[in-house]
Amino acid sequence: MGVGARTGVRAEEVLAAVDAVLPPRSGPVRLATLDTRAAEPGLREAAASRGWPLSGHPAAALVTVPVPTPSDRVAAAVGTASVAEAAALLTGGRLLVAKTVHGRVTVAVAEDADQPHLDADPDHPDADPDHPDTDRDHDVDLRHHGDVEATEGLVDLAVNVRAGTPPAWLRTVLHDAVDASAAYPDPRAARAAVAAAHGRPEAEVLLTAGAAETFTLLARALRPRRAVVVHPSFTEPEAALRAAGHAVERVLLAPPSYRLGDVPTDADLVVLGNPTNPTSVLHAAADVAALARPGRVLVVDEAFADTAPGEPESLAGRTDLPGLLVVRSLTKTWGLAGLRVGYALGPADLVAALAAQQPHWPVSAPALAALVACTTPAARAEAEAAAVALEADRAALLAALPPGVEVVGTPRASFVLLRVPGAARVRAQLRDRGWAVRRGDTFPGLSADHLRVAVRDPDTSRAFATALAEILVTGPQRRDPHPRPPGTAPTPDETS
Repeated sequence: MGVGARTGVRAEEVLAAVDAVLPPRSGPVRLATLDTRAAEPGLREAAASRGWPLSGHPAAALVTVPVPTPSDRVAAAVGTASVAEAAALLTGGRLLVAKTVHGRVTVAVAEDADQPHLDADPDHPDADPDHPDTDRDHDVDLRHHGDVEATEGLVDLAVNVRAGTPPAWLRTVLHDAVDASAAYPDPRAARAAVAAAHGRPEAEVLLTAGAAETFTLLARALRPRRAVVVHPSFTEPEAALRAAGHAVERVLLAPPSYRLGDVPTDADLVVLGNPTNPTSVLHAAADVAALARPGRVLVVDEAFADTAPGEPESLAGRTDLPGLLVVRSLTKTWGLAGLRVGYALGPADLVAALAAQQPHWPVSAPALAALVACTTPAARAEAEAAAVALEADRAALLAALPPGVEVVGTPRASFVLLRVPGAARVRAQLRDRGWAVRRGDTFPGLSADHLRVAVRDPDTSRAFATALAEILVTGPQRRDPHPRPPGTAPTPDETS
């Protein structure tokens, strides 16, 4: 484990950073750092408390180690372009976790050259060559999403799409668009509608086949020197960047609040969510805006912005911030996950660069019709009413949760993040009882004790809370059948 730390760092900060990234089933841990940092009391105390060896290495040794994410700023300060990654890789082996910033601590994890690879463990997901979504070079499966868990026959609390959608009037719009689909898609009306809704010039609007497409376009169009993704968050941005061959640095927000903190000043690409999936934390617009600067592309994923009444912290209308790209989606509020419809708002030159990476006719005619329909004043008023109702539904869910369940952060979106001891077992037993929830351990910075739960109507939430309470009381030994939610059918025990 390579560690970089600021002067005066505390032992608990070091341990929190290590615990946030250390892969499961890790073998013996050794800490390595710059020789001038090895004497830091906080580092020494952290190592001693766990019985881990701590070694310090001169900059002249670390500078010889090839690393995926070097930093000119670090080189100027300490004489080597990398501390954490270089210290982790100094004795050979392969990098498991790229350098990740956690407050005042930077950590990276490498596998010793003389230790067996994770591939040798048949139970480890990286050992499955037929698992196409496994990120073999990193510590979590970035391609895992809630739809995998929301299988047929379960009450779906794993996917954050609003229940009861699309509404009838939108279904009519979509049916009419399908009937007219013999013609090639014409994006002009949809682009104009989105631009008018946000008070932007049309040249600053990019229409996309789902908000997630934007991240793939960014990965193709940009050549960042230092790309930073703020986690825990939606994993597609990092997955897209890595798939395109870019090195990605993680900045992990600190629990329990998961509030936005510092990012490296020389990062030229920064990606974060607001509200953030899966923490449901809504960052202050001023704090997010403060990250924008010349020479940097700041990508703010606002896929859930319309789930907060009034969209109080949205930057969608800001045209004064350099390099700001705001990503939006119709998926969540309008129930259009299968249609793939979204858009991005940003400087005209950046929008043009992203559009150049798209194929011709990238957005279907039904998706374009949905963009027009869902940006009218009437539709926006309906979305606002849904966001207001959501607040009451979320309060009902939180009030119903049983003792022993920790609500993480201050939820403001259409889902909540919970911390439950033994959450992997709990999630499996919830499936036995007919409930699908989203596992948390595939989000960088979260653990196997985290679960994400979508907000539904109060009756559904109370029934879920009752099932959860029964599981927490019975513990791991009892797996007796319990009444299932109305309208559900039994399914096999699935834990993936």
